[in-house]
Amino acid sequence: MEIMSGTVAMKRGELPGTGRRGNRLIRERVHDPYKTRLKLPDPTVCPRCGAVFHKGRWTWEAAPGGANEELCQACRRVNDAYPAGVVTLRGAFLKKHRVEILNLARNQEKMEKSVRPLNRIMAIEDKGEEIEITTTDIHLPRRIGQALHNAYEGEFDFHYDEEGYFIRVNWTRET
Repeated sequence: MEIMSGTVAMKRGELPGTGRRGNRLIRERVHDPYKTRLKLPDPTVCPRCGAVFHKGRWTWEAAPGGANEELCQACRRVNDAYPAGVVTLRGAFLKKHRVEILNLARNQEKMEKSVRPLNRIMAIEDKGEEIEITTTDIHLPRRIGQALHNAYEGEFDFHYDEEGYFIRVNWTRET
């Protein structure tokens, strides 16, 4: 409460005499529609990629017999063509070194995916003047962009969507 000119002014939404707000809007900080809301039965295996949910996380261990089957978040994103990250590559340097640059991106995916099965490249699309890489998570795109910047320099920037589970990464090099 605030005291103003001898009168008591309550803040909007505050309950009288409590100092607490009664109409709080509780919003998710990050909204990922593919995040599993309920805990999966242990163990659960993804029938498409073979990842196993065991002891609260997805791994690449062998699936035990009789495991529950459910598509993992990454495979659901791939099915729906709904990426969590987009890396856009541009510039004259890209045209000359396309194979090396894409190998670097795939190597980043290989390293990330080996410990985090849900972090994958969904697609690599050549759009003529640019290449677009879509991913199933928000960490791999930044890792790819940073690796390109470290290896080849160029301009590298990224933007996270504050409330959505999405990142856009841009990397450009002209010479």
